[in-house]
Amino acid sequence: MRGRGLTPIRTRYKEAHDRFCAFALELLESVRRFDSAIGPLTIKDITYRIYRDIRFSSDKSPYKTHMGVIICPGGKKSGYSGYYFQVSGAQSESWTGSHMVAVGRYMLEPKVAAIIREDIENSGGEFRRILSRADSRFEIDWTDALKRVPAGFPTDSPDSDYFRLKDFLISYIPDDSFVTAPDLVPRLTEMFRTAKPFLDFVNRAIGWSREEAR
Repeated sequence: MRGRGLTPIRTRYKEAHDRFCAFALELLESVRRFDSAIGPLTIKDITYRIYRDIRFSSDKSPYKTHMGVIICPGGKKSGYSGYYFQVSGAQSESWTGSHMVAVGRYMLEPKVAAIIREDIENSGGEFRRILSRADSRFEIDWTDALKRVPAGFPTDSPDSDYFRLKDFLISYIPDDSFVTAPDLVPRLTEMFRTAKPFLDFVNRAIGWSREEAR
């Protein structure tokens, strides 16, 4: 069978992909040292492809312009929240065109979000303490938050704003210097470690929702 050589662009992509996969596996092992719930995962469990099937499409462009790694119990298809990092080649104001460090989950099922709100209400301020202990560079994603506190939750609670959240995600948008500086894996690992209680809080609700569905 006669093979064809890779184009220069394809060669550059393969080199970048291989390098990112090696980085992702190193990050996985580093995160697992402080979070044993992650369990055994493969590179396919924690990374995404960025290209589309172009065999029957006139659009040959990639559908992603960034490479990302998600580290969560059961892998990317498990439905659990996790530790996420992405690197983008071209920076923009959109999160899809930016570097990103994030912990948590967006697009949660409504029943999971409701459980998290109940947990926040009953936590006696623990959720606020968890957020205060996370790396100060993390910020809550308020993008799709409800305009009002949902029915059944107190509007005068110190946690009332958190009841409005639909996505329980904290994130940081770093610049190129953060990504290219030495010791990226240890620095990311430390940021993620500070946010583990937040991740546990969210994943506990996801686990409970599944128990209730049985």
